[in-house]
Amino acid sequence: MTTLRSFQTEIDEIHVRETAKQRALGLAEREKENKKPTSPTVGLSKDNQDDRPKEIQPDVELNNEDGVDELQDLLLSKAQSDHDKGRDLLAALLTRNKGEYIFRLGAHPPHNPLFAGDLANAKDGWIGVSRTEEEMDGLIAETIRTAEEVGGKVFVLYRHKDDRPRAALLLRLPPPSVALTPEVRCAVVGNVDSGKSTTLGVLTRGGLDDGRGRARVGLFRHKHEIESGRTSSVGMEILGFAPSGEPILPATPSSADPDVIRREKLGWEQISAQAAKIVSFSDLAGHERYLKTTLYGLTSGAPSCVILMVGANAGLIGMSKEHLAISLALSVPVVVCITKIDMTPPNILAETIKQVVKILKSPGCRKTPVFVKSTEIAVEISQTFAKERLCPIFQVSNVTGEGLDYVRTFLNLLPSSEADDEKFAADQPFEYSITEVWSVPYVGTVVNGIVNSGHIKSGDAILIGPDSTGAWTGTVVKSIQRKRAPVLTADAGQCVSFALKRVRRAAVRKGMVIVNKTDNPPKAVRRFEGQVLILYHNTTLQKNYQAMLHCGAIRQTVRIVGMDHPQGILRTGDRATVEFEFISHPEFVKEGMKLLFREGKTKGLGVITRIL
Repeated sequence: MTTLRSFQTEIDEIHVRETAKQRALGLAEREKENKKPTSPTVGLSKDNQDDRPKEIQPDVELNNEDGVDELQDLLLSKAQSDHDKGRDLLAALLTRNKGEYIFRLGAHPPHNPLFAGDLANAKDGWIGVSRTEEEMDGLIAETIRTAEEVGGKVFVLYRHKDDRPRAALLLRLPPPSVALTPEVRCAVVGNVDSGKSTTLGVLTRGGLDDGRGRARVGLFRHKHEIESGRTSSVGMEILGFAPSGEPILPATPSSADPDVIRREKLGWEQISAQAAKIVSFSDLAGHERYLKTTLYGLTSGAPSCVILMVGANAGLIGMSKEHLAISLALSVPVVVCITKIDMTPPNILAETIKQVVKILKSPGCRKTPVFVKSTEIAVEISQTFAKERLCPIFQVSNVTGEGLDYVRTFLNLLPSSEADDEKFAADQPFEYSITEVWSVPYVGTVVNGIVNSGHIKSGDAILIGPDSTGAWTGTVVKSIQRKRAPVLTADAGQCVSFALKRVRRAAVRKGMVIVNKTDNPPKAVRRFEGQVLILYHNTTLQKNYQAMLHCGAIRQTVRIVGMDHPQGILRTGDRATVEFEFISHPEFVKEGMKLLFREGKTKGLGVITRIL
């Protein structure tokens, strides 16, 4: 496992270095094309130029706790001049944080004792200025009034009235349009019958389960899924949160009839129109037979986190371990959700918790488990778990509803996926990965995917490719939809659908990319070199060995045509520089892209180091 840890650090360094090089080249190319200084509104349509919030420059620096403490003092002041200054600071705070901010009132405990559930002994290290109950009442009322003046909404996340009064408020600005609504992408994985679809059904529909799978019926897309009760495809579900912080849910289904449950749900466009934040779930298959579908969902969907479902009655078994290993290999933050706690005997539940903690603390995971047993822990860990190698553990029951409020609070506060500047670059030339393709009557070919970089608007001329010969085809984006709602523009990090002009469905496949129309289209690659680590192989891996490669939205069989190993063979735990060749057709890959290849139980992890 030491080898895996050092290898992951090494491939992360290669990824960062190559990405920095490509971004520097991309900026140079963009400046060359524009021949004018870039501004925040370059490339925006006139309709959307005023959509982005204007940043207000405050007199007090707000990047530290002192600025926030001074804002609280201004809000408590009775002077009109202080109120006006506080209003400007609050507006600046919201715009700097892209329309969403957790405003902590009073002195707050340090994270370590809070997460360990040991606040009784935490005397030192509290952050912020202590407030009395009267001051807290005044602060909450004044914050609500001031936020409404600047067009924002306030939601009280929690309030403690003990010897150290404290509270946390969610300040949120309604987005100007669906095109700018922040989105969080979560992949939901776990073994068969661990409660993935049921939990998603309860979270997104609002009604509790009946203990016999009523909640999950509305999520199934195929007849055989309803009959077997098992997911075989990548199902997409969304949960919207209103500007007030409340989840947007339909009326609770009162009927057990599957057809009624499927009808009694809000459409995506209805949720998008009301939401200030959208959480998108990829409900991935748990059965081993559909592992390649699950793998594709994890590599192509660019999730912000993986939610690993563990049935309390069965424990962390079978494919759950495989899904956890893949998530760790891809360096995606993991959240554990232990389900079915209502039907599991206490001794079995204790065994499951003990097993989960042991695996998370093992050298292969190196995660610190944190049990989310209060809203305060859910609020604080949502902001820190990805950076600090923490793993939140929720214990929920979809029948009684226990623990679900903590999960919703956590999801509501997760940082948006498009805000990740390391993954998505807004100042680069446009690039879009295709993950789904459809043919829609009276519309034509429609593609769905993620904008990796840049910006696009409806009517732009684009290139799509590479095809089986490595060529690129010119076309036009007829229209754009985001969560089934029409939008005029799309930015880096967003998951959107394009209707393409005069392109046959058969000419488009998953893994293709779309770029801006230029005289020099990107190069299609047939061979490339990568640094790889063999995670598992039961014999020896030699030249001409074939495996399924997953690299972003690309899923294709590759052949090993060369390796730098002295014996010309690789075993479990070996590291090598390997030369790969795509079997079927060339693809668009770049140096620094992470890859995962598998065949049967064989698994390998790596990074592309050279295009050949």
